[in-house]
Amino acid sequence: MNFSRFKIAVVIPAYRVEQDIAFVLRGLPRYIKYIIVVDDASPDSTADLITAAAKKDKRITLIRHKQNQGVGGAMVSGFKKALELGAQIAIKLDGDGQMDPAHIPALITPLIQGKADYVKGNRFRDFQSLQQMPYIRRIGNLGLSFLTKAATGYWNIFDPTNGYFAIRAEMLVQFPLEKLDHRYYFETSMLSHLYMLNAFVLDVTIPARYGNETSNLSIRRSLFEFPIKLLATFLRRIALKYYIYDFSMMSLYLVSGIPLLLFGLIFGITKWIQYARQNIPAPTGTVMLPTLSVILGIQILLSAIEIDMNSTPRKALSDPL
Repeated sequence: MNFSRFKIAVVIPAYRVEQDIAFVLRGLPRYIKYIIVVDDASPDSTADLITAAAKKDKRITLIRHKQNQGVGGAMVSGFKKALELGAQIAIKLDGDGQMDPAHIPALITPLIQGKADYVKGNRFRDFQSLQQMPYIRRIGNLGLSFLTKAATGYWNIFDPTNGYFAIRAEMLVQFPLEKLDHRYYFETSMLSHLYMLNAFVLDVTIPARYGNETSNLSIRRSLFEFPIKLLATFLRRIALKYYIYDFSMMSLYLVSGIPLLLFGLIFGITKWIQYARQNIPAPTGTVMLPTLSVILGIQILLSAIEIDMNSTPRKALSDPL
């Protein structure tokens, strides 16, 4: 496929990447029409290196932030510039060399063919490259991926936290860009907004490259900030999807299953403590009532989960380019 016919933009958030940015820029293929690099107030010589590269490659546009806004803030600035330039597809590529530009065709081909609205990499389908991923990062990504799938509603994808992705401009113009998370929750916040647009997200196998780069994502943020944001995303999605935009059997299952489960647990635990203190056996009815409530509540919620998993968008909204 002749990719040169299309207006493809690469957006690179750059922060403390002076050792890698020149290598990344040299490795971008010629069919990329726009290269938008956002210097996110990097304290090193990143901006100077980008400026020097821009003199040799006229495709490069440098955007400089006076204050650090995080990877999400940098991407929002880059997306706005890509739309301003008339790009048809925008690709996120980090400036640390971890994302191999050789895999760009795998990302953009489904978008060009109208088979997807958003295409992202999946590091977990390539076993050899997966072994190169640091063990702690591998375990953390697996756990975080499951929670992210539940929060965003995209049960069909794996590795949802992968930041190597491409998106059609038709989707970007519908985004409330300023509402996207400006920090490391950025990719998840994008997925949550895509779900509300009913956009189809496609996984493609793209192994990551791991070198000597250092991740700026702290363990504290992963353990404490992400779960709170994921819960908020989940509750927002359920409220909008099943109670504001629509009302279905899923809505009924939730309003019946959750109260039944909670009643069974709270009533059962309370009565168990009460009779245990009195050192007498609980009546059969007192035992059966919470037991049946818990079992029925779990069964109803399992049905709700099945409906939710089957509600994942499965058809692209974008037409072929």
